[in-house]
Amino acid sequence: MVEYVRPWKISTLLIGIALLVAGSYFYQAPDWDIPISFIMAFLAYLTAPWSLRVILERKWKLWPAMLFATWFTVDGCYAIYWHFKNPIALEQMRAANFPASVALYGTCGIGWLYRGSLSELLSEVLTHLSAMRVRKQ
Repeated sequence: MVEYVRPWKISTLLIGIALLVAGSYFYQAPDWDIPISFIMAFLAYLTAPWSLRVILERKWKLWPAMLFATWFTVDGCYAIYWHFKNPIALEQMRAANFPASVALYGTCGIGWLYRGSLSELLSEVLTHLSAMRVRKQ
């Protein structure tokens, strides 16, 4: 639960949402609006790092739940939302939305995977780089 309230993670979520909202105005795609931007971003925030961790840690028993969480975040909630809001937009754009959403979901998983503060991340990176320099000598 601590990971969801880390300032750096909340900040990046808010930046991502701001970019999605701006994109909904700039691109004028029939299936890109503000509510779905919030819905999908929030679900990715909750599930993407966990999904990636399930894969990386080979937690085979959790794969069905991970696959469902991933599908629901990148396609299921989108399909439900647009089914009720504008089924024609759903029909026209669903196939194009899926690959973009999967790529963003994976990127979010990587970005939010680290468990710790930014200062802890920086410390670990510096320690790792220092160890690499010592091995080269």
